[in-house]
Amino acid sequence: MEALSVESIKDAIAKLPEQEKVSLAAWLNMITMDEWDRQMQRDFSSGGRGTKFLEQLKREAAEGPVEPIQTNNSRRDIQFWAHRQ
Repeated sequence: MEALSVESIKDAIAKLPEQEKVSLAAWLNMITMDEWDRQMQRDFSSGGRGTKFLEQLKREAAEGPVEPIQTNNSRRDIQFWAHRQ
């Protein structure tokens, strides 16, 4: 299969019916989110580049009063910690 240029892909997308554009956008968003999830897993697993950040957060949480801040994400629940003022 011949590689397509970004411009030819954009032209083809522009010609799609609106519902197919919506479907394509949802699919692109999903694969982007899945890649982001994989990157976060790599970054925050043992030895990942986010390890030092997690260690710092754990130290800060142990040093002072913190409370959880809950947010609901469409893909998962995320819990943040904030220092009480």
